[in-house]
Amino acid sequence: MIEFKNVSKTYDDGFQALKNINLKIEEGELIALIGPSGCGKTTTMRMINRLIDPSEGEILIDDENIKKKDPVQLRRNSGYVIQQIGLLPHMTIQDNISIVPKLKKWEKQRYLTRVDELLKLVGLDPDTFRKRYPSELSGGQQQRIGVIRGLAADPPVILMDEPFSALDPISREQLQDELIKLQEEIKKTIVFVTHDMDEAIKIANRIVIMRDGEIVQVDTPDRILRNPKDDFVRDFIGTERLNQNADQPVAKQLMTKETAMVRGSRGLAEAFNYMKKDRVDQLFVRDREGALVGMVTLELIEKHYDDESKTVADVMQTDIKHTVNPTTSLTEVAGLLSQQDVFTLPVIDAGKLVGVVTRTSMIRGIAEVNHQEGGEG
Repeated sequence: MIEFKNVSKTYDDGFQALKNINLKIEEGELIALIGPSGCGKTTTMRMINRLIDPSEGEILIDDENIKKKDPVQLRRNSGYVIQQIGLLPHMTIQDNISIVPKLKKWEKQRYLTRVDELLKLVGLDPDTFRKRYPSELSGGQQQRIGVIRGLAADPPVILMDEPFSALDPISREQLQDELIKLQEEIKKTIVFVTHDMDEAIKIANRIVIMRDGEIVQVDTPDRILRNPKDDFVRDFIGTERLNQNADQPVAKQLMTKETAMVRGSRGLAEAFNYMKKDRVDQLFVRDREGALVGMVTLELIEKHYDDESKTVADVMQTDIKHTVNPTTSLTEVAGLLSQQDVFTLPVIDAGKLVGVVTRTSMIRGIAEVNHQEGGEG
């Protein structure tokens, strides 16, 4: 986790670039910093690896003040991806990617294996690309190399400073999609600076909107679109995006309340019977207050079925990756359900499980909303 505590930056000429910034970035989160030119977004990001030091306040990584860390070591433990890419033209792609692992004294076989893993991760065949030079690659391919070079030493934190802004629209869209897929696999803490609101909405878990060195609003893309804090945020988002979002159905309209559930205290045979009765292969587990505490699948039940001492609570899966709230937009819901391993989205309201969205319930909900709007016309 990265935490800014009362961070300010004033330069020698008196210009105050940042004013009392307080921000927590959770582990594994992709957070986008956005705002007009000169708002302080790049300064904020560069403080994380001490390219810029604050005048006041402190920055913590995993509860340790980075001022106590050696700047060189800090940077070697942080991935850094910039707009200009910065590939060294006289070095092969393999050598470009392995710069930091070599500096960290990795064994040769280890970093060569890592190069091939990363090339495959972004859809570039290692046998084809590892011995090429940057000039032999397209702009989009070079930027892919820039991204995976930042991942090469497996850093916990990756800083990305408008990495796709110089690309043509098609390459940019492809790289954004690559980053989203990549993040699902590697789950790094990524701080992404951008000036493009559409990009921030597409890739980020949360967006930090800045103006004149201050944070104006921090929230998920969906909540910012629904509840812009003030006229500045509203104008920055743009009327077209706000109107587009306002017309979309939300999770409350797409969910079903007929949720297959079981108490954690129930035995596995009981849970199996519930599954047969409801014709489902998973059950959600709630506590007495109605809060979602886990999920049990048919596979888990069958695996432990012969152990009569076990209850649902003993075998359930507690790390449910994806949930939504009642006001989550159709776009976000559909994006989550399009992922290969996501078939059901629990809907959480005030901490309680109130329903689930499935692909079937989503399609039914869209049809009902469209029918209502047609009737009103």
